[in-house]
Parts: sequence; structure tokens; C-alpha cells
Amino acid sequence: MIEVKNLHKSFSGVEVLKGISTSFEKGKTNLIIGQSGSGKTVFIKCLLGLFNYEEGSISYDGKIFSKLTEDQKRNLRSEIGMVFQGGALFDSMTIAENVMFPLKMFTKQSKSEMEDRVDFVLKRVNLVDAHNKMPSEASGGMQKRVAIARAIVNNPKYLFCDEPNSGLDPKTSIIIDNLIQEITVEYNITTVINSHDMNSVMEIGEKIVFLKDGLKEWEGSKDTIFKTDNTAVTNFVYSSELMKKVRQMYIEEKQ
Repeated sequence: MIEVKNLHKSFSGVEVLKGISTSFEKGKTNLIIGQSGSGKTVFIKCLLGLFNYEEGSISYDGKIFSKLTEDQKRNLRSEIGMVFQGGALFDSMTIAENVMFPLKMFTKQSKSEMEDRVDFVLKRVNLVDAHNKMPSEASGGMQKRVAIARAIVNNPKYLFCDEPNSGLDPKTSIIIDNLIQEITVEYNITTVINSHDMNSVMEIGEKIVFLKDGLKEWEGSKDTIFKTDNTAVTNFVYSSELMKKVRQMYIEEKQ
């Protein structure tokens, strides 16, 4: 579990995060949503330890990040997997080499042990024969699956995904969402996803944190988001005609 208490972050005197408190549970897909400028990216970078913050605390299974030594922080980072928005694969490496990269960085495994682990995770994301392909030879959906394989190759306790469906068609997006959720449950990972995709919210939003202007405006789940009377949330969720129809269908189903 990741616990956040009263988190404040400013840039040049401008407060971007204004006292956020929440928690992200193990074995669940936790989504951070909100409009552009709401503080989502800054928040997730604070969670990753990429930004320092002026006030508050972030703890990983009871370990407060700011109180860790540099060695302890490095050990914690080895327990974190990250799926970047654009995949962030190394163009000059094969898919297998991309997936192996965290093992070389954080472990002392032998080459054969690393190769076995790479084989295992590529099989897990349904990429059995892709080892020797270059990223440029892979489709957008395949590249995201490679990014997920690389993120889980080190058997992380925590998985962060920044807009994992960016640039994907709706069908492929659902496949990626389901894969992330399956892996989260299968390995009992604390997964945090930064997203603006309402399809993802409705597919896998077990815990949803909605940010607005640097504040936690609302939190709940995909089952409660249609029930809220919070205007900021409803304006965000029902900004498209499609989602308005989905809401009406949901209301009629519950009647």
C-alpha cells in the first residue's frame, strides 16, 4: 500500500499540490484522473520520488520515503516498475534487450537467469516470438506490452503507468487495461495509473482519485462515480455525449 498524507508541492512560489491525502491499495488498479493542469503529473512524479515536496509524507508499506537513506531509496526504486506514456523503449536495443535492462541495472543475476526471466515475462504479455525484433518493427499495442513486460521483469511491488493507452485504438486500449489489471491481481502489486481515459476508468477503476486545481476533489470507484453529485466530477466524466449515454444506461439499469 502507498499512503499519502497532506502533500504540498510548489514551483516558483505557485502551489501545484495543495494538501493531498489518499491511499493506493495493494492488488488493485488505482487511477488518478483529472483535467490537464489538475496536478496529476506532478503528483505521480512525487510518488516516484522524482520531485521533492515541501510538506506531507509518502509511505510505501509503512516506509516513509523522505526518511530513507540513499541506499534504502535505491532499494525501493528497484521494487518499482514504470510504464511510460510513449513506451520509452530504447530504439537501439531489441525487445529482449529492452526488457532485460532493469535486471542488468538492479540485479546480479547470471545471463541465463536474466534470459529465463525475460522469456517468462514476454510470454506473460503474449509476445512469445518477439525477442529479436526492434521497437520500430512493433505496433503501438505491441510496444506497450513490451513496456509492461519491462516494468514487471524485476517482480516489482509497485507499478506506475503514465497514460498507458495514449495513442492506442479503443480495442487495443481495452487489451492493455485488462493486461494491467490481470498482472496487478496475479502478482498482488500496488498499481497506480495516471489517466484521462474514461474507458479505462469504467473498465478497471477499482480506486479512483479525481484531482482538480491541485486538490483531491473526490475519490471512489467505477461503481460509485456515477452516483456522485460532485459537479466537478460529473462535468469531467460526462464531457462527451457517449459518456452521457453510458450514465443514462447505468441509471436505467439500476431502476
